[in-house]
Amino acid sequence: MNRFQTLIAGLGLVAVALPAAASAAPWQSINARQARLDMRIDQGIRSGALTRGEAMRLRGEFRQITALEYRYRRSGGLSAGERRDLDRRFDALSARIRFDKHDRNDRRHYR
Repeated sequence: MNRFQTLIAGLGLVAVALPAAASAAPWQSINARQARLDMRIDQGIRSGALTRGEAMRLRGEFRQITALEYRYRRSGGLSAGERRDLDRRFDALSARIRFDKHDRNDRRHYR
C-alpha cells in the first residue's frame, strides 16, 4: 500500500507541474520577435546555412510582415485579431527560416 500511495503522490506532482511547464515560454513583444527573426536570418547568412536566394526570399517575407504591422498600428493600434494574425505570420516565417537553414542546401554548394 505504501508504494501505491507514493506512486499516486508522484503522479499528482507531475499533473501539477505539466501545465506550468507548458506555459513556460515567455511572451514576446512584436519588436522583440522581429529582432529575433532578423538575427536568425543574419546568423544563417553568416554561417552559410542560407543561400543568397533563400536569404533574399526570407528578408522579403520579413519586410512584408513588418509593413503589415505598420499598417495595423497606423489604423489605431493592434487589436487582438491583428496580433493573432501577426503571430501566425511570424510563426510561419520562423518555420521557413528553420527549414531553409537545415535543408542541407547551403551556400558552400553554390559558390
